[in-house]
Amino acid sequence: MTAALPRTAAAVTPAAAAPLPWREKLAYGVADMGFNFYWTNVATFLLIFYTDTFGISAAAAATMMSTIKIINAFTDPMIGAAADRTDSRFGKFRPWLVWMCVPLAGAAVLTYTTPGLEGDAKLAWAYGTYLLMMVCYTCVNIPYNALSGVMSADPQQRSTINGLRFIFAFAGSTLVTAATPDLVRWLGAGNDQRGWQLTMLLWGVAASLLFVLTFFNTRERIAPPPGQKNAVWRDVRDLAGNRPWVVLFFLALIIMVTITLRTASAAYYFKYVVERPDLMRTFVPTYMVTAAIGAALTPLLTRFIDKKTLMIVLMSATAVLSAAFYVVPPDQVWLMFVLQGAMGLVLGPKSPLAFSMYADTADYNEWRTGRRATAMTFAAATFSQKLGTAVAVAVIGSVFTALGYVPNAVQATGSREGIVWLMSFIPAAFAVAAVAVMCFYNLNARQLAAIQADLAARKPLIE
Repeated sequence: MTAALPRTAAAVTPAAAAPLPWREKLAYGVADMGFNFYWTNVATFLLIFYTDTFGISAAAAATMMSTIKIINAFTDPMIGAAADRTDSRFGKFRPWLVWMCVPLAGAAVLTYTTPGLEGDAKLAWAYGTYLLMMVCYTCVNIPYNALSGVMSADPQQRSTINGLRFIFAFAGSTLVTAATPDLVRWLGAGNDQRGWQLTMLLWGVAASLLFVLTFFNTRERIAPPPGQKNAVWRDVRDLAGNRPWVVLFFLALIIMVTITLRTASAAYYFKYVVERPDLMRTFVPTYMVTAAIGAALTPLLTRFIDKKTLMIVLMSATAVLSAAFYVVPPDQVWLMFVLQGAMGLVLGPKSPLAFSMYADTADYNEWRTGRRATAMTFAAATFSQKLGTAVAVAVIGSVFTALGYVPNAVQATGSREGIVWLMSFIPAAFAVAAVAVMCFYNLNARQLAAIQADLAARKPLIE
């Protein structure tokens, strides 16, 4: 590390380096269950909702979802910049959880509403409502992500709270994938259009309550350096020169492609290849349960394995397990579930590990430049994740279109083969690319300890 040491530091309260109380750790983590009431529904069910219930083609739905993801990705840095510049008695990031929770719930209900429209008007409804939901989601999620970077200055505490949040996240995903199909059937009473609308209303109310709980039970302890210039272009310039963050940007994009390909394809796989759509209610939850176990192990793993090395091992294992899915016969359901469980176990630590590393890059950026833009750091990261989701949906739509996918019909051999590839070799290739990208990450535990020590040494200058 050869950069000059700027003689400024973030304003850090004395409690910032102390262990966080478990009440606060749990209160922070539980909000991610609420986010997955939305995210998992979108990742797992939205595409098949559009093709099989809403009534538009796979190509139109994939194009729409990819386009909105790209547009929404560009709103992330703007919302991150707004959050960094929020000044309230409740902090910079916590207020967004209560300001935007109700608009998000309303937008989700509209997204899963099938209007009495036809043709272009119906497609325009899909574009407008999905964009509204994703922007509202971003307005809550970006500040929430940034909150983990200002609750504590201790990297290990960050690993712990991010490990907990993803335990709740996987629990929320498990609940959504297991309960949503039944909720649609029960609440719709034979009318799937009404069932989806009421189901999203239920999930939206539940998520809003969790966000309010997090707001009242967490605290922000780290603020930007006094007198920090607020120009957004400087935040962007700082990130562009932050090599560890740049690596994580591309890593997040690639990993999101890998995960979205398998998640969005699973409903089609069980409906048209295995011909057991009922298995979806236990297949995805199997992944979520084992992923929660993996997430819970993250703080322990990072005590003994450097974060970079651990991420490389995890993504290498993901590539092998995903490729193995290709050779599973459609009647070997038990083997599908074994591979799915193993996939969850190795990918479970990925999310808490990555978000902990984002917080580390915010510290590195402050150490290198004397400026801190926590929300922008996380916002630009979610920018790459949404681009990754857009790429994955575009790949699925292209494969389906090229191979002649027909909704609610027996699929041709080529279409069935394409679905299997989307569950196996294609995501495996992206996992290999993630390993290659991670080799360029240049922050390790020793360097982080030196950075934290130097930042701590600067504190007297502002006290």
